[in-house]
Amino acid sequence: MEDVVIRSLEKVALHDPILIEGLPGVGNVGKLAADYLRDQLPAKPLATIYAKFFPPQVYVSETGLIRLVSNDLAYWKAPASAEHDLLVLGGDYQGISPEGQYEITHRVLDYCSGLGVREVFTLAGFAQGRIVDQPRVLGAATSPAQVEAMKKFNVVFSRNDPGGGLIGASGLFLGLGRLFGMEGVCLMGETSGYFVDPRAAEAVLKVLAKVVKIDLDLAALQAKAQEIDRIAQKIHDAEQHPEASAPGAPAPREDLGYIG
Repeated sequence: MEDVVIRSLEKVALHDPILIEGLPGVGNVGKLAADYLRDQLPAKPLATIYAKFFPPQVYVSETGLIRLVSNDLAYWKAPASAEHDLLVLGGDYQGISPEGQYEITHRVLDYCSGLGVREVFTLAGFAQGRIVDQPRVLGAATSPAQVEAMKKFNVVFSRNDPGGGLIGASGLFLGLGRLFGMEGVCLMGETSGYFVDPRAAEAVLKVLAKVVKIDLDLAALQAKAQEIDRIAQKIHDAEQHPEASAPGAPAPREDLGYIG
């Protein structure tokens, strides 16, 4: 097996496509946003990416069938009057080593360059270490023109945030994208970083939808955000009033993992 294998499911001709990346990360904001976008468009499967740089793991379905962990590209052909088709990159993991991050990103960018991609948007979370009721969308971009364009959509470009730069796929797809002549923007939804954050994903998608001129129904994502709020409040109440639990009884626990 090669280090990275990209298996195309079909050949497509796309009109000035934009690549949108959203892989697991802080608050799973990027993954939530990309998965939701793919389902809402809806986008069609285009290619599956396998790599030695993912964990040595398969998923097992409820019926007992296995699936090798992967990343996936899907495409959406816009109406004839629209400016851009879209490519959406999501998946199970980012590369687990620096070498893997670079190799996977480079291979995907090379593949997307062949499809005509000239612009990239990466979606991510920005951890604040506290509960964020009204998340802002912070940005980082490859050019001053991109910065000015995003400010029109109320994207915040802060001198100190993100401190230390962008780590992982959300940064590499912009940095390496420049080698392929691509411009790009990272959109980061503010999140506590404590658990999966649909509200931050919603904030990011609201901006992205305006930028790429698509209509998205965000009702299901808003419902997920309300459910997370309910669970977080229960945990907070349990911590504030531990005496409410029966002596010796385990505290009630609800899963704050990824909600599909």
